[in-house]
Amino acid sequence: MKNRMKEVAFLLSALPAIAGAPAMAQDVTRSATVATASAAADPTPRPTSWGVPQGRTFFPHDWLRGYVDFSFAPSHNEPDLGRCQMPASNFGGANSTCNAYARYLWSGYLEVQPFGKTFARHAFLFFTPTFSFGNNVPQFKYTASMAPIAYERAVGLGIELPKNFEFRVTQHQVDWLGRYNNNVGPADLGTNGPYGLYTTIGARWYFGGYGRSREGR
Repeated sequence: MKNRMKEVAFLLSALPAIAGAPAMAQDVTRSATVATASAAADPTPRPTSWGVPQGRTFFPHDWLRGYVDFSFAPSHNEPDLGRCQMPASNFGGANSTCNAYARYLWSGYLEVQPFGKTFARHAFLFFTPTFSFGNNVPQFKYTASMAPIAYERAVGLGIELPKNFEFRVTQHQVDWLGRYNNNVGPADLGTNGPYGLYTTIGARWYFGGYGRSREGR
């Protein structure tokens, strides 16, 4: 009898724990669900991808990139390369021997980034050439001539930085072509070309999906 009473007492004391087990399980499940929902709504930010290593150490994918552009200037809109003195009427008008007003511009941009790994992957070289062609005198003579005038270029070294920034060193100069290698008459100013010879040190920031900001570099 005593043994039977002990068994009944044990069962009665165990009932509250058994009855509370489903509620505890629901609480645990609810907490886990809330935690999962919070994690999904607020994912942990991924670290900034700056200069992601490429698959190869040398000459990775897209190590050579750029563009080529060809432009035509309609009459009365010719770029002035700063070589000829104005007004042209003082130097013969249509017969002026200084005709450095371009009809065509052939330009481009080339970037060379030969390393895919190590810190060297952040370094690149760039080259921006522009060739000018034409034979025009504003208000007096407009032709379709492809006579060479000038070769303008900028070359330099760039370093990729975090947050879509770049450090750049640029050297710019202009070489005259064809007959403009020499003095072409009284209207010739003998200049060094647009902006002449210079070197700059600067920084560039890409934003809004332009340039490197869309490449994850």
